Amino acid sequence: MVRLLDAYPGLAVERRPRVLVVRLTDPHSVLSSCPVNGGLRDDLAAVVNHQCCEPRGHFPAVLETAVADPGAYLRDFCRREALPENCALLSTAVNINNAGVARGAYRGLEVIALCTAGVESNAAAAGDPATVYESGGRFLSLHEKNVPAAGTINLIVCVNRPLTPGAMLTAAMTATEAKSALVMSLGIGSRYSDRLATGTGTDQFALAARQGREPPLTGAGKHTKLGELIGRTVSQALREALSYQNRLTARGQCSSRILLERFGLDRKGLQERVAAGLPPDAAALLARNFDAFERDPLTVAAVSSLVHLHEVFRSGMLPPACRPDVFAAAGARLAAAVSGRPDMQEDLRRNLPAAASDGSNEAFLTFVCRCLSVGYAAKWKD
Repeated sequence: MVRLLDAYPGLAVERRPRVLVVRLTDPHSVLSSCPVNGGLRDDLAAVVNHQCCEPRGHFPAVLETAVADPGAYLRDFCRREALPENCALLSTAVNINNAGVARGAYRGLEVIALCTAGVESNAAAAGDPATVYESGGRFLSLHEKNVPAAGTINLIVCVNRPLTPGAMLTAAMTATEAKSALVMSLGIGSRYSDRLATGTGTDQFALAARQGREPPLTGAGKHTKLGELIGRTVSQALREALSYQNRLTARGQCSSRILLERFGLDRKGLQERVAAGLPPDAAALLARNFDAFERDPLTVAAVSSLVHLHEVFRSGMLPPACRPDVFAAAGARLAAAVSGRPDMQEDLRRNLPAAASDGSNEAFLTFVCRCLSVGYAAKWKD
């Protein structure tokens, strides 16, 4: 057992193999999404986050018990780990050693956020097509093949002041918004649609607020200092967890491929479609230097601009009749960025096809790849 940090009085954070334990040594109100001991409780002794399987291709038989009889799963887990059964138990496939931890304080008010996170295969946007339907206590697959995707964001937020029930719920909303804002800021695409992800399909959450004699805080929204501390600590802890678990950082997301993959274009497809518009010698050169090509900052910035325009037109913010002119100008900027010849922007524009006006992902990808081809073909011309 390792003591992870010196928390405020009444709270102890420990780490042991595959388990993160937040001991509530003073009474806390706990709001959690846990299937057992979930909801709003005042009688819990701990909040626990544990790794129940490996991230890929590992579905031990005990997980069937976790779904079919979560109470039995919790009792068996607590017996093996010598933990009290009156706990909120979160589960994940993420390595607990990669947990992110953040704390914030203001005039005696303290907030601690702990997070484990993996988004590589289960990132999702709220409102994405469902994969299961719950009926009669069972989750029924809505697809012929239903292999659960690994990837979960588990958040534990601790506050050293009492909160009203309404403030507990508002604090949960603020934490969730902070999580979604951070995920979207990193440009993480959903694995179930062409939208930016807002989390994963299996996110879990727990909030613990220490009870005491002080009047309970009634606000935890974005205008309040408590809301600010929750938002900042959740963002920091989640950013840290993603950098450890997935090596996912803002700098690492500087990639044309990553920007385009949620529209249905992977690395191989991107390379092949750009190469198809090049002479053989230029295509061979592209293949040898593809990583540098697709991660060039000016190219990524120009692709990002086109992605944004694609979504703006789909939303109806701009009239479809403007699409050809807008995309022609933005496409020429992309070709010029790839070529390293901004002085040739107008010449390059004449070599671009008209942007399709149907707004489909396929038409969008075809246009972007043509812009990339035109720019790369011109890069080493005398």
